[in-house]
Amino acid sequence: MKLLLTNIKELLQVRENCPIKLSGAQMKELPTLKNAWIYINQGVIEDYGTMDKMGPHQGFKTIDCSGKIVLPTWCDSHTHLVYAGNREQEFVDRINGLSYQEIAEKGGGIVNSAKKLQETSETDLYNQSATRLEEVMRLGTGAIEIKSGYGLTTEAELKMLRVAKKLSENYPIPIKTTFLGAHAIPTAYKNNKDGYLDLICNEMLPKVAKENLAEYVDIFCEDGYFSVADMERILSEGKKHKLIPKVHVNQFNSIGGIASAIKHNALSVDHLEVLTDADLEALKNTETMPVALPSCSYFLSIPYTPGRKMIDAGLPLALATDYNPGSTPSGNMNFVVATACIKMKLTPEEAINAATINGAYAMGLSSTYGSITKGKIANLIITKPIPSYGYLPYAFGSNLIDSVIIKGEEVK
Repeated sequence: MKLLLTNIKELLQVRENCPIKLSGAQMKELPTLKNAWIYINQGVIEDYGTMDKMGPHQGFKTIDCSGKIVLPTWCDSHTHLVYAGNREQEFVDRINGLSYQEIAEKGGGIVNSAKKLQETSETDLYNQSATRLEEVMRLGTGAIEIKSGYGLTTEAELKMLRVAKKLSENYPIPIKTTFLGAHAIPTAYKNNKDGYLDLICNEMLPKVAKENLAEYVDIFCEDGYFSVADMERILSEGKKHKLIPKVHVNQFNSIGGIASAIKHNALSVDHLEVLTDADLEALKNTETMPVALPSCSYFLSIPYTPGRKMIDAGLPLALATDYNPGSTPSGNMNFVVATACIKMKLTPEEAINAATINGAYAMGLSSTYGSITKGKIANLIITKPIPSYGYLPYAFGSNLIDSVIIKGEEVK
């Protein structure tokens, strides 16, 4: 299909030679074209420019974007979208004064989600997850990562990853899968963490690799969950199966996980709500992408990742939702971008860069997604008529998306 968007008020993230990621002062720059057009052929960006220089095009469908802004779809590099049921009671428990850790100690949290998932059929799990995926696509997400981690048994972890793989086969957006068996210690191994790590390394990882169900390996490196030594073991075992590290670190405490993850060439380190100067120094001049999850901080009322400090120190930063039933029951990247501006003091330019180019990098998708570049996949957001792109985070409670284009086709 050939598609031509015309009279675009402003075309954002236009880059002839797009870098694979943006760091520090680069994140303040958001190249745009005003009064623009973009030509899409067979799902790929073929050409673009300003209306005064638009040549003839044959055999295309035209969409008039007068008053509207067009930008690349969001690249959400950290989600747990495949899960069963919800944890609304824990939401009420937190309002009544219990902490996230206290809820977990009572048998809530990740272990609670694991029990529900183990009892849910693969078909039901797929249907629940497909509904969520369709919602986030309508909200402008055009590339997404999905983790396991709410199974905590071999069969349940494989079930999650099979559902994610089936979603990738049935929907047109790229879905990257991550094995997160080390998300929490299941009840059956409550006093035998090493036994559970043995199960992950000796049984889960080989089966995940045999079925080719994941590209990445993850672990929740945190006090009360898994130590840095545990992470070293899991990442080393994952590498034997050619799984690239993407890890949860520094959500509640800084225990040395960032430096260790970098040593293992992690593609990303995610959360980072607690960040020491040593952590900041460790991240400098590396290929590891720091990923902030501001809606998790919002929902749990915990500190926000110090994104302003990180960018000012010359680091790159990506933004993602952390969509999950316990700490972020939302996959709305528009809210994430707004919250990064409001609470983390990112500029709109920095937040958009973090949610597009840098989000794509954190999923290994830099060459095909995240910018308006000839030859990249045509995954685009068309806004409603708005005064400027700064209005997107400003009007944080409004749905400002008119339509979403995925591979040159409008999402219905």
